[in-house]
Amino acid sequence: MTVHDVARALPGIPAVRDLCRSMAMLEAVLNPDGARYHSFSATWSETEEIASMRNGSGDEFDIVFSPAGAYVRGFDHESPMSPYDNEEPWPGVVDSVPEVFRAYVLEPAFADGDMPRVTACMWREAGGDQWQAGEIDFPVGSADPDGADWLFQLLTEPAPEAFQSFAEAYYGTAVDLEAVRHVYAFRPLDRRTVRALNATVPLATVAATAAAIGYPVVSEGEAKLPAPTAPSVGPSSTPS
Repeated sequence: MTVHDVARALPGIPAVRDLCRSMAMLEAVLNPDGARYHSFSATWSETEEIASMRNGSGDEFDIVFSPAGAYVRGFDHESPMSPYDNEEPWPGVVDSVPEVFRAYVLEPAFADGDMPRVTACMWREAGGDQWQAGEIDFPVGSADPDGADWLFQLLTEPAPEAFQSFAEAYYGTAVDLEAVRHVYAFRPLDRRTVRALNATVPLATVAATAAAIGYPVVSEGEAKLPAPTAPSVGPSSTPS
């Protein structure tokens, strides 16, 4: 699987944006004080938002959402297409990036000096009907030569169960599936959902992060409502 397969599998820009915000919000609750795999800033600039992935081992991706559309770049440090091995991006990876997105190729956050840190690149202009990638002659001998398959797996498999499996493995803790479904549905974050994900974190603690992500949170009055109590179990409900 290569960036071309990922480009065919990705949903539209709004769906990708909401999914990125949901993943970032879930991790902000699961790990409020530590480094996170996925993050999102709704105020990267006055007109741009950014979704990012950093796995702590040198692998990363960024998706810039702007009025022009969306630009995606991924970097797999073990890819045979790494610019560090070739002293420049692999031919075709960024050569045909449209002018409206060209500034992102050498964006300082995505490059080392004048060398883009990229092994996989995609883009989709506003109003476009599909994601695009360059014409690339991929190296032989690898099922995932540019790293796109695993880098963007949670975006091409946008199921709550997939995120639950990832988060349990990455953070080493049980992750409540219903809470993940709540956030993946982009329903407002409430105290019960936060508690299900991380019993030690108050809703107020993650509210500021939610604002930075652009994720909705219940109003203060709703947040103060007591959680419903479970019905009492009487003799009639005792299994026979």
